Amino acid sequence: MSSKRKDFTQIAFDVVQRATGEVVVPALSKKQESGRKGGVKGGLARATKLTPEQRTDIAQRAARSRWSKSPAIAPIANESAPSRKKAKVAL
Repeated sequence: MSSKRKDFTQIAFDVVQRATGEVVVPALSKKQESGRKGGVKGGLARATKLTPEQRTDIAQRAARSRWSKSPAIAPIANESAPSRKKAKVAL
């Protein structure tokens, strides 16, 4: 079973094989199980230790970071910024 899927029919074929029991899904290794268990437990433990102010601060920083990367939002023009002239486009 390949991790790279390029076609819908390949995915459908794998689904049918798993549903009929022709292919057994490999189990996670001990290392993978341990990492998953620690990750799930760690996030919950961290969340319970944070104060409401800390959670607010983290959420605000994350939102600022997400919105600062968005190219769709144009900056607000102010007096100190140079003006941008729109180019005329002939159709």
